[in-house]
Amino acid sequence: GKRHSMNVEKEIDNRIHKSGGGYPAWYVGITTNPRKKLFEGHNVSERAGAWLYRDAGSESMAKDVEAIFLKRGCKGTNGLGSGDSSHYIYAYKMTRTTRGSQS
Repeated sequence: GKRHSMNVEKEIDNRIHKSGGGYPAWYVGITTNPRKKLFEGHNVSERAGAWLYRDAGSESMAKDVEAIFLKRGCKGTNGLGSGDSSHYIYAYKMTRTTRGSQS
């Protein structure tokens, strides 16, 4: 429930602070298939990139967590292109080679 989404939020927040760059350097989104979305869709480097994804438990919780990070200044499309089962939230630090950073 609510406590789970707060934990997910904290984990993403910790990762952003550890990796540096602040919120504007990071992209957040929700998806049904986080690995495909990160490494194929956004061209994130699995080995060298800063990224993470978590199962938020439901699409509405994933959207809640996403909204928090968009408010804090992360880039993203606000639940766009998500199906009914997009219960994963993902985040990655944008680089020159990632896609989605120009939005």
